[in-house]
Amino acid sequence: MSSSYLDEVLKPDQRVNALFNLLGVRPVRLGADGAELELPFKPDLLQGAGVLAGGVMAALADEAMAHVVLANLEPGLQTATIEMSVRYFRPVLRSGLRAAASLVNKGKKIISAEATVTDDQGRLVCKASASFFVVDRRQGA
Repeated sequence: MSSSYLDEVLKPDQRVNALFNLLGVRPVRLGADGAELELPFKPDLLQGAGVLAGGVMAALADEAMAHVVLANLEPGLQTATIEMSVRYFRPVLRSGLRAAASLVNKGKKIISAEATVTDDQGRLVCKASASFFVVDRRQGA
């Protein structure tokens, strides 16, 4: 993938990833060797029982994995999640999150990645693994 998207999404006033803006996600590092994202605590992300919604943690892990995949693609290629598994280990009450992702396997059409999500105290709150389809958006492909 062209590094222009990755360069743009790293800017504090980025406008290329609406989901990051909606949730408040801040990219820390986006590279071929790994991706790290932070999500500061926001009361708006708590579900009815006062616990951070599991779907928010899953979305953060998915985005971290997708961005390490994007950093490993050639220009003109994009990606889409085709399967994801998440295991939760502890509830998150009032804490920000940090997701760290890395590649597991890079095939021509399918790329696998994994992510860990930790709270502000560095405790593991969930782990995710996913497969991503490589989408060729180049002309004539």
